[in-house]
Amino acid sequence: MTAPSNRLDLPARRRRHARLIAALTTLIGECAEAAGAVYQPIAAASPGTEDVEVNVLPCIQVSLAAADLVARARAEDDARWPAAMAWERAQAQRTYAARCAVAQAKESVEQGDLSGRNDAPLPSVEQAAAMDLVSAGSEVTLRWRTDPEDAVALVHELAAGGELAVDEILDDAVDAAALTGLLVLQGARTAPDPSTAAELCLSAISHIAIAVSLASADVD
Repeated sequence: MTAPSNRLDLPARRRRHARLIAALTTLIGECAEAAGAVYQPIAAASPGTEDVEVNVLPCIQVSLAAADLVARARAEDDARWPAAMAWERAQAQRTYAARCAVAQAKESVEQGDLSGRNDAPLPSVEQAAAMDLVSAGSEVTLRWRTDPEDAVALVHELAAGGELAVDEILDDAVDAAALTGLLVLQGARTAPDPSTAAELCLSAISHIAIAVSLASADVD
């Protein structure tokens, strides 16, 4: 299947990432249910009850299954939209090459400035190009939490030079938000007590919800 010729030929982001959005939404519900398995028995116990038996197993189970759930959903989305995948790869190759060119120019200047000094080695051109994308996605995620309109403006600003593409930035922001949620959720496995495990499940929800919003966002 040939790749779409331009961005207008691509599916809306909420369709392109439909399986991922559904999986993340499911994960939000499972996190809430897992926390409820800890809190509900406490709420149902009589005021005089000192030791309330709660069920922390759902917190551990959702923590163990979350990463695989997200990974499978991503793979399913990619399989459903092969033409979009081809277009995204082409865009990524173009923007990566542009970032490498910028990094190469910066490296030449910085090496000249550091001549004769015994400083730590600079990142390679390839490393700098990869770091620029990660940095952009993380910054968009951070701003999205407090001001989505400001985050959208940042996306356009970052994409204006051609070293980054709009969807590329948004997709990396999705990754940043989802990964943060998964890392928070991972802590539920080793939490010192059921209440802490439940709190971690609930804390993960806010990060996962941001990932859903970013995966759904069409900012063009």
